[in-house]
Amino acid sequence: MVGLLLYVLVAVTPTVMFWVAFRLVPRAVTAFGERRSRRRIPPGPTWETVVGNLRRLHREMCDRPQSTQVRRVALLAAYDDTLLEACRMVGVDAPLAGATGSDRAYARLFTEAALEDAGVALDPPRDGRTAA
Repeated sequence: MVGLLLYVLVAVTPTVMFWVAFRLVPRAVTAFGERRSRRRIPPGPTWETVVGNLRRLHREMCDRPQSTQVRRVALLAAYDDTLLEACRMVGVDAPLAGATGSDRAYARLFTEAALEDAGVALDPPRDGRTAA
């Protein structure tokens, strides 16, 4: 009886091993690869980061005159991009998205107003003091 069990074990083991190799290993490798690829995708910026960048860029635009035209254009482009990103996150319609040329300044004002209506303060009071 032991000989028969040993014979069945020797005969069945390679079949079971090949079945495991061809059925379960590819699934495990695929699941592992998908999990690693999900980890590599960087998440977008957080809401706090976007609002912080928006307020910083807003202060830079309002407080200091820019020394060169290149700096001024770069600052406006960064501010516009951050403003549009904040609108996407909040779900506010942004008139700035479709504006071109000289209309961008007015569209920027309308977009800022829409964000402030949604509850995002672009220029909050500093140092705990109330704005006058």
